[in-house]
Amino acid sequence: MEAVARTRFVRISPQKLRLVCELIAGKRVDQALSILEFTPKRGAKILSKTLLAAIANARDQQNVDEDRLFVKRALADTGPTWKRSLQRAHMHATPILKRSSHVTVIVDERPS
Repeated sequence: MEAVARTRFVRISPQKLRLVCELIAGKRVDQALSILEFTPKRGAKILSKTLLAAIANARDQQNVDEDRLFVKRALADTGPTWKRSLQRAHMHATPILKRSSHVTVIVDERPS
């Protein structure tokens, strides 16, 4: 059975989060957690917390063996974007887009 955890409205670009999501997709959860621990990107900490929540959901709701869990999918979808502008020379403005993300981690149990 699958277990899902979502973290919404994270103030980091989805493009940066997807780089970290690709590192853990398809890995065992203990291996994915160790990869995230030593990844020097800001998104790794966010993804690690979401992965731990998905593991806890699987353990509490479905009574699965944690040793057999693996990361089925790790997604970073686009959230709302804050639109700002920066004043430039000659009465011009440059748009600044402050992007946010929705992170979803799905863990599943490997068949024996």
